[in-house]
Amino acid sequence: MPMTMSRARVARRIATAAAVGGGGIGLLGVAAVGVLLTEVRLARRTVGGSSATPPCADGRYGAPFHHADDARPALRLAFLGDSTAAGQGVHRARQTPGALLASGLAALSELPVDFRNVALPGAQSNDLERQVELILEDGGAPPDVCVIMIGANDVTHRMPLAESVRHLSEAVRRLCEAGCEVVVGTCPDLGTIEPVYQPLRWVARRLSRQLAAAQTIGVVENGGRTVSLGDLLGPEFEAHPRELFGPDNYHPSAEGYATAAMAVLPTLCASLGLWPEEERPEPGRGEGILPVEQAAAEAAAEGGTEVSGRRAPWALLKHRRRRQLPAPESAEVPPLGW
Repeated sequence: MPMTMSRARVARRIATAAAVGGGGIGLLGVAAVGVLLTEVRLARRTVGGSSATPPCADGRYGAPFHHADDARPALRLAFLGDSTAAGQGVHRARQTPGALLASGLAALSELPVDFRNVALPGAQSNDLERQVELILEDGGAPPDVCVIMIGANDVTHRMPLAESVRHLSEAVRRLCEAGCEVVVGTCPDLGTIEPVYQPLRWVARRLSRQLAAAQTIGVVENGGRTVSLGDLLGPEFEAHPRELFGPDNYHPSAEGYATAAMAVLPTLCASLGLWPEEERPEPGRGEGILPVEQAAAEAAAEGGTEVSGRRAPWALLKHRRRRQLPAPESAEVPPLGW
């Protein structure tokens, strides 16, 4: 508990700095910089990411659920973020996290889902303003729900954590004010990247978790929900790196993306009122209503954890039961105007 409270205080300081426009919080001494830069150069020789263009998964999913006599409109799902949100590292559109979630949402809602992805490989959180503009630019109906996955590039490019959280919080606020539900997959655990060695691995893990916790506070306080990905994927990636990492040793493989999508799907559906679990804590499952910074710290330490809140400064911590994803499908051409 003392460790959780310490993490909660750090997350709150970062989130507060973001809210008031402050800079980053120094975490490393000057003497460590030379060692870390050497480790970064060594890691980049092996990792570096992929330059391949992610497959485009935009389109309509669940088309068989559309019936001429059904007055219900198709659901609209949008994706924003970085290369993970874009699905870099796989070769087929149906293997991307957006396609997997669009297929799952269509199957559970029994409605067609129109999907659009504006995520950009290499993007940092300061690109979210541009992406939000793309999603809202046509002046028509906004998406029903937006999923954002971002943060890894902020850590690797040493963006001040408070600045990172500020950009994300503003994006969530704008999308919520436009009428969208927002689900954020928080910063993944960069300490699981296999070619990264100590001490960079320890620093990457620490910064990733601090950012994830601070992101959670910023998102929840601006009307969104979060799902922690770091600790969820961490042990699985470490145990099965050949299966869950793609050929570039950095981005997830198809199996890795399916693992992440399976964690996000319950929260995605719950945001639209489509998940069978009630919006209340089950104490027997370690859930509860906690101060938002404490919920954020606990979520950052346990992957697959959802945090949401409508009663600031309190938040609901949930461990939603997951379901197997339906078989991924390919999209049809979306309707005009989306």
